[in-house]
Amino acid sequence: MSMITVSWEDPVVRGRLAGIRQRAPFIYGVTNYVAATLSANVLLAVGAAPAIGTAPGWPEAFGGSAAAVWINTAALMSSSPQDVRRVAACAHDAGIPWVLDPVAFGAGSAEYDRIVLGLLDFSPAVIRGNASELMALAGADAGGRGVETAHGSHDALRHIQTLSSQSRAVVAVSGATDYIASGATIFAVKGGDVRLTRVTGAGCALGALVAAFLPVSDTAAEAACAAHATYAVAAERVQAVGTGSFAVGLLDELSVLAGLQ
Repeated sequence: MSMITVSWEDPVVRGRLAGIRQRAPFIYGVTNYVAATLSANVLLAVGAAPAIGTAPGWPEAFGGSAAAVWINTAALMSSSPQDVRRVAACAHDAGIPWVLDPVAFGAGSAEYDRIVLGLLDFSPAVIRGNASELMALAGADAGGRGVETAHGSHDALRHIQTLSSQSRAVVAVSGATDYIASGATIFAVKGGDVRLTRVTGAGCALGALVAAFLPVSDTAAEAACAAHATYAVAAERVQAVGTGSFAVGLLDELSVLAGLQ
């Protein structure tokens, strides 16, 4: 196994973040109503222009014209399976790179899992999630606890390689160390802050951030690595007394890193 460490100190990471600020890409996504506000604010903090949701006509109008798209499958809490599938189909048909975040996949709902698996038909550029979700998507019996993982990111290493080979997507797993698989190559992003696990929607927002990096990066692997490294260092820099101010501080630090303070 080849493993490469990536961090904020990598000039490519900094350059790609500067590219978002310069280009202000339009990023369209569908996500759950719990995470939508934080996801939109993370995108705005780095200079991207977000739109979220499946209002009438949006899957076709935005899914086929955005610079990148992300689908957090917990959007099925309020969007229909048909609308979510249309977003993926429109992005695929237009050649727009998109991110799949399979929230709670493998946690016990067979009907939900079938819908999520169907989205793989539309070739996501990046699949991002926690260890249990990605292990289950790769075919393992991972046993997630609702939307929470029952495994560490290191447990998922061989599974994300398998999933990357099966789907031909870059696969990123979050944890104490984030790992990104691109075929046989594994990238490792260390750091971050445990308080990311105590803020609703923090992982979901990372999927949106990966999408923002896609149109300014040379490869999907580069985009995923840059997003994870940026998110990790922003979280590390937050000075906060609790999780509420941590969430606000995360946005502040992202905007400082992007030069938009």
